[in-house]
Amino acid sequence: MFGLTFEKLFILLVIVGLFLGPSRLPVAAAWLGRTARKSRDFARSASQQLEEEIGEPIDWQRLDPRQLDPRRIIREALADEPSEPAAARQSARRPGDGDIPPHP
Repeated sequence: MFGLTFEKLFILLVIVGLFLGPSRLPVAAAWLGRTARKSRDFARSASQQLEEEIGEPIDWQRLDPRQLDPRRIIREALADEPSEPAAARQSARRPGDGDIPPHP
């Protein structure tokens, strides 16, 4: 978690405790708990709403950018069979599709 070790986190908590003092520390801890709970509930409801709108469950692990491996993406793209043969795509092209217009 952000490179924080247990010792660094403990020192940070002690400094915050000294800064806030014993009278404001319970109020700050309660506020932090409420904020964390609201954030978690917001994220959960947003993901549920997105799944409802899409109509199927979302594989969040697959969408994690840390999981993206360019070699895997290329391998999967090459393994996929095209939906229609290349010859059919070429014959379906009209003359002039994608051509560069002549310069006047």
